[in-house]
Amino acid sequence: MNLDRLRKQSSSWMIRSVLCFFTLAFYVGALCAPDLNEIFSGFARIVTNPAQLTKDYFRPEIGSISGAFFNTALVGTVCCALLFLPGAVTSGLTVTGYMLTVGFSFWGMNLVNILPFMFGTFVYSLIKREPFAKFVNFAMFSTALGPLASEMLYRYPGTEIHGVTLAGIGLALLIGVATGVAMPALCAHAKNFHKGYSLYNAGAAAGFWCFFLYATLYRTLGVEAPAIEAITSDGLSKTFVDVYCIVVFVLCIIAGFILSGNSFKGYWSLLKDTGYQGDFGTKYGNGPTVMNFGVYGLFIVLYYNLIGAKFTGATFGAIFCMLACCCTGATPKTVFPIMIGYFLASRFGQDALNAQAIVVGLYFASGLAPVSGNYGIIAGIVAGMIHYCIVTSAPAIHGGFNLYNGGFTSCLTCFVLVPILEHFFKTKEQRKLARAGKNG
Repeated sequence: MNLDRLRKQSSSWMIRSVLCFFTLAFYVGALCAPDLNEIFSGFARIVTNPAQLTKDYFRPEIGSISGAFFNTALVGTVCCALLFLPGAVTSGLTVTGYMLTVGFSFWGMNLVNILPFMFGTFVYSLIKREPFAKFVNFAMFSTALGPLASEMLYRYPGTEIHGVTLAGIGLALLIGVATGVAMPALCAHAKNFHKGYSLYNAGAAAGFWCFFLYATLYRTLGVEAPAIEAITSDGLSKTFVDVYCIVVFVLCIIAGFILSGNSFKGYWSLLKDTGYQGDFGTKYGNGPTVMNFGVYGLFIVLYYNLIGAKFTGATFGAIFCMLACCCTGATPKTVFPIMIGYFLASRFGQDALNAQAIVVGLYFASGLAPVSGNYGIIAGIVAGMIHYCIVTSAPAIHGGFNLYNGGFTSCLTCFVLVPILEHFFKTKEQRKLARAGKNG
């Protein structure tokens, strides 16, 4: 295929290609990991243990570095396979669903606990009498409750691991079906909650749904819930992370540059976007969108290096979770004010800026990019500070079984902040029109 034909490919074709590239990169990461001899044993531990927040799959007792990469690659393969079903249509939301699913496959999702939810979405398609391919995005979003499926399989109703039972399998499937059927409806109404100012629309849906399930399965039935605790590893070396990410993201920049006709012009236009209710692929084309994968990815890695973050499974996976919205509104320009807000809040909070909970919390705070894009830098900084203040308290609501905890928090932040912004302030566009009216 020559370059002209490549540049004319549809955005759906390009999205599939990029996501397949990332899946391949995870397989390469598994082969390059320092503990390659642990790849299969580590993977076996990952899929046979509870995954409640936060269980770092790099930790030897829970998995292994190579096993975590292998698990992520397999999960990515399943997601990519869904995108090639006849009738499947991809968009910026497909990128969001894929990146969140693979990002969390380093610390919460695995090849086993995603399957009940995908089966649940299939049941939903049967109920609606429509092709399953139409709902592949929801199939990925519903996996946010992966740890709850693992809990049913291996530990419920106690706090000690008892292994797989028929009752556990039945409960996991029941929760998977219930979630797969409920999520499309909940996601459709979630925008009414945050008015489009959270890029992680599924965060509100998953958060409130998990809150309901957690309250029912534990509080209502009087079952003791396992403690929410972070079990982390020593993490990857910064050299490994830097080299791996630089290679992957620079390749994205090069590909985007070529697809843009050897020009950065389209990307400069993309950077000016507010990020509010947009799809970069549709608005700016394949080249600038693919370029944003690379530029935004390097921006994230640079930030994590500057604050001295330790690259555990959770923080490494967070890099790819932050990439989830690089097609729908997140850019270095719109996310930077959120980062400033996190930095300022850390000066007053008890948690250091490079603490794992705060590093991980930032990935979903980046979903507030439309706030800074539409209302300006100050609003973005305030949004980041609010998110910082509540992100570590949100797990108590859902028992640590909702992996989209930060996305849920971003929606709560919008619930508090957006009405105030709309009531007292004008968007950038409204201010621009007001100035034009005065000058006119």
